[in-house]
Amino acid sequence: MSWAIEREHLEAASRAVGAHAVRTALVPASQLGPNVWLKLESEQKTGSFKVRGALARLAALAPEERAKGVVAASAGNHGLGVAFAARALGVEARVFVPRDAPMVKREGIARFGARVEVMDEPGYDAAEARARAAVANTGEVFVSPYDDPWVAAGNGGTLAAEIFGQLTDVGTFVIPVGGGGLLAGIAAAACHMGEKAKLVGVQSEASPAMTRSLVDGRAYETWDSEPTFAEGLEGGVAAGSVERAKAAGVQMHLVSEAAIAEAMRFAGAKLGLRIEGSSAVAIAHLMANPPAAGPATVVVVTGKNVDERVWRAVMAGESDPLRAKITGPAQPLAAAESGAESASESESESDSESEAE
Repeated sequence: MSWAIEREHLEAASRAVGAHAVRTALVPASQLGPNVWLKLESEQKTGSFKVRGALARLAALAPEERAKGVVAASAGNHGLGVAFAARALGVEARVFVPRDAPMVKREGIARFGARVEVMDEPGYDAAEARARAAVANTGEVFVSPYDDPWVAAGNGGTLAAEIFGQLTDVGTFVIPVGGGGLLAGIAAAACHMGEKAKLVGVQSEASPAMTRSLVDGRAYETWDSEPTFAEGLEGGVAAGSVERAKAAGVQMHLVSEAAIAEAMRFAGAKLGLRIEGSSAVAIAHLMANPPAAGPATVVVVTGKNVDERVWRAVMAGESDPLRAKITGPAQPLAAAESGAESASESESESDSESEAE
């Protein structure tokens, strides 16, 4: 599907996101180089930037569409965003997740009130196929995590607008890339706002669909990923996102699983941040390629939703995603429930802060 992000998408997305999401902090990170800044989307109510796109898309539904409900496929964070947005806007939601979706994300989706459908197969693409088949005869609306102008405008457009309002000398964005919606939204916002920032996209070597799409001149809409810490970036890309990336002159880079694990450890030890592998790809790139002095480099820290088992294993030195997921210390059920309750408490606090503003 090919689509364009118009100004009306960006303006409406800004209103929807502003009503329910957090305006996240932009903080300096000199540990990564001169004039490097981190946009902490890990502070969002769902722990990820994906809530932005979900709010924009669900707010744009017609009344008859809201009445029928929505269906999403997700490795986790998009599902959390859809579940949160559905509850905020009074819409029923179902979320299909692959069998290897992190438990912290599955539990969060359910806690926000959506019905979770766990697939027998691993990987995002299988979950999307099942989700699309499920809506074929129900009238429910499928909410793509990236192949939709409303979602891209919410995820990337509102994020970029916030950053340009927080910092005046943005020279480069370093962006984790999966399906390409975040990248496309940032590119569209920069264009509409007359900004000239360079866009650097980063993927895991295990799932390089956008990188290969730009090199080969075709959109790989599905991709069989190798095991990865960055499961949120698995799968194929949207043709529309590839078109936006090509038009914006995006520079794509790949990082290894060992580099992702090292970036997670660096974030924990040096930046005081707990981040998931999908966020860590951008930090991994900067660790290997520190910027020179000049205009600001902004790294989008996309999320923090990593299973306790994986986080502990990586912090202990594990750099293989399969071993981390199998052999890491298990998270006690009480700890998982406590974490979910903390998320709910944080949400309530954030709601109060938003109302005060």
